[in-house]
Amino acid sequence: MSYIISIGKYVGMIRQVFTRPERLKIYYTRTLSEIETIGINSAGIVAILSIFMGAVISLQTASNMDSPLLPKYTIGYITRSSTILEFSPTIISLILAGKVGSNIASEIGTMRVTEQIDALEIMGVNSLSFLVLPKVIAAVFFFPFLIIFSMGLSIIGGYYAVTLSGLTSHEEFVYGIRAFFKVSDISYALIKTCVFAFIIVTISSYYGYFTKGGALDVGRSSTQAVVWSSIVILLTNFVLTQLILM
Repeated sequence: MSYIISIGKYVGMIRQVFTRPERLKIYYTRTLSEIETIGINSAGIVAILSIFMGAVISLQTASNMDSPLLPKYTIGYITRSSTILEFSPTIISLILAGKVGSNIASEIGTMRVTEQIDALEIMGVNSLSFLVLPKVIAAVFFFPFLIIFSMGLSIIGGYYAVTLSGLTSHEEFVYGIRAFFKVSDISYALIKTCVFAFIIVTISSYYGYFTKGGALDVGRSSTQAVVWSSIVILLTNFVLTQLILM
């Protein structure tokens, strides 16, 4: 029963978030600020994870190619496919759920327990739209750029890992990257990314906005935001894969 009530509150929150903003100029400024906070400030961790995970994927693929019937370009092909279809859109989104989601829940939760949200509502401001809408726009707009950035660095990391170790040549790896490439794979990855961005921001905002209590409760809300964002991302990933790829 409590889950049904929570879903109802979540849907009601989403409806209120997307009501027409009062002053568009303020929302524009806040959206630019959120792009920096949510997107640009996450580029460092995305870069590090992407390079090393791409290297690991390519090395593991090369070490498990025992059959002489498998061509060497398979390493590049699997690295590219794994990166584009699953690693960059899903794993990076899970990492961002931890970084961005906890930050959003903590920020809004702190505003709730310190009564800053109550002050906004007393002034006649739609607090949900004011606080959450710029974050949603920033995430849905900028996360795809982060994922494309991740794809490129992951493939580069895989390239240097296997070519410098002598497991394959430059020509074979590059041929594998190009082999059987479909533009629809990129579209699939970016669609998932936009959906995941929406999930991360809205679920984290929900737990932050409805925080009750004090500082300890803000921490609990932050933890719940990360856990539920990750769970919903995994479930949504399964559904989107069935709908788009099957």
